[in-house]
Amino acid sequence: MSNAIFQVPIAVNEPVRAYSPGSADHKNLIEQYKKMLNQDPIDVPMYIGGKEVRTDSKMKMSPPHDHAKVLGHFNYGDAKHVEQAIDAAMAAREEWANLPWEQRASVFLRAADLLAGPFRDKMNAATMLAQSKNVFQAEIDAACELIDFFRFNVQYMTQIYREQPESLPGMWNRLEYRALEGFVFAITPFNFTSICANLCAAPAMMGNVVVWKPAESQMYSAQVIMELFKEAGVPDGVINMIAVDGPVAGDVVFKHKDFAGLHFTGSTGVFRHLWKEIGANIANYRSYPRIVGETGGKDFIVSHPSANAAQVATAISRGAFEFQGQKCSAASRAYIPESLWPEVKDIVVKQVSSFKMGSPEDTSNFINAVIDERAFDKIAGYIDYIKEQSDAEILVGGNYDKSVGYFIEPTVVHTKNAKFRTMCEEIFGPVMTIYVYPDNEYEQTLDLVDSTSEYALTGSIISNDRYAINLAMNKLRNCAGNFYVNDKPTGAVVGQQPFGGARGSGTNDKAGAPMNLLRWVSARTIKETFNPPSDYHYPFLG
Repeated sequence: MSNAIFQVPIAVNEPVRAYSPGSADHKNLIEQYKKMLNQDPIDVPMYIGGKEVRTDSKMKMSPPHDHAKVLGHFNYGDAKHVEQAIDAAMAAREEWANLPWEQRASVFLRAADLLAGPFRDKMNAATMLAQSKNVFQAEIDAACELIDFFRFNVQYMTQIYREQPESLPGMWNRLEYRALEGFVFAITPFNFTSICANLCAAPAMMGNVVVWKPAESQMYSAQVIMELFKEAGVPDGVINMIAVDGPVAGDVVFKHKDFAGLHFTGSTGVFRHLWKEIGANIANYRSYPRIVGETGGKDFIVSHPSANAAQVATAISRGAFEFQGQKCSAASRAYIPESLWPEVKDIVVKQVSSFKMGSPEDTSNFINAVIDERAFDKIAGYIDYIKEQSDAEILVGGNYDKSVGYFIEPTVVHTKNAKFRTMCEEIFGPVMTIYVYPDNEYEQTLDLVDSTSEYALTGSIISNDRYAINLAMNKLRNCAGNFYVNDKPTGAVVGQQPFGGARGSGTNDKAGAPMNLLRWVSARTIKETFNPPSDYHYPFLG
């Protein structure tokens, strides 16, 4: 039992390794990549109550950049496995929730150090192999961001516990931050290994137990996450990983009386459907469930006429095409003034034309494959649509090929129609659409930015005019939860830029901030009176 308030280690952002060719870091990581690529195919189990669960249903895992290669298979479950995972979580709940907070903190601080050390190359290589991230994108995601989530969330947890009410003479007021009364269901996407682990770890850190359903295209690195959790000392049953069809899992989870919360990152459509399911079953639950979701985006770059053309162009090239645009924060629409457009266009076309595309094993490749055939076909369909329209033209890119891997050229589109389809709809791929506006219509263009999309995740203004920046910040106040000034609209860092958006982009509960952790606790106010009255009479009664 704790009898002290402990000072946790001060959280500092994990340094990002450069992986320069010829360096030891580069050599070690590529060796690990090749080892995992060429090893015998692996068999990824479900993890339920500390047991590795396998089934007769096996699903293939292949690199998106080489889909003929079989990395292994993962085991596919059914409704009974969902029920087993819930039972295992609930069996572990009381002991885990009652564990002193510093013991839970120690588990995740250990996970951070293990990931910074012996797990780093394996986690990065798994992300490069199965999610087709280049070496730098893997490093900032699977290593650095996840390490930061673990360390900063421990610091935020202690800040929350220290937040206590005032007490008048004769009494002592206290706040207890209890774990939720039930289990949390975590549904995670393919694109960020760090998000996948954090959506489990954040509720667990606050004393909750978790049933985790990763994206099927992320199961390869999901196993490494589970190995990391086990090595760090996460007890059996606290985090249970299942691989089950979404509706099958939902039919069990959202009808269960002990369902206490949803931690979700994925599409807006799916999140809205799940919210409806939860609402339809609201009378069945012990408590009103916490619903936390980060969903889609149609993220923007707005350039003012005062901006530097090269800076605008680079924000477009990096913001739109890193990780093939498969980020909810990726720039996918830009608004450029007529006076800057010729120079911006020239630089963007030159930069994008210089991108190398191929396997992550060759670290000179800036562009890799999109995640799977379904994503490839969707993005290719948008490109085909663009080619058929009279009010848009492709400036660079526009080709695609899935014969070896799911490769789509980074594609830059210029449209004369501010409400062109690819200015409005989320594509989640390497397609950037640019609208050119008259210099004297800057303010009207800001109104256009605000009204074009249902999303409100990220956006940026690039300008050397402080009045123009201030105008943009005010007019675009509600259309980006993360707003960038003179930068691309991607790359939020834990502890520096808490991440999340509103409108169709989610509940804006800001991963990487105390406000997210607060969603996973239920506060109890305790008032203790030291000398309680023994007679009901108040002075006013005489």
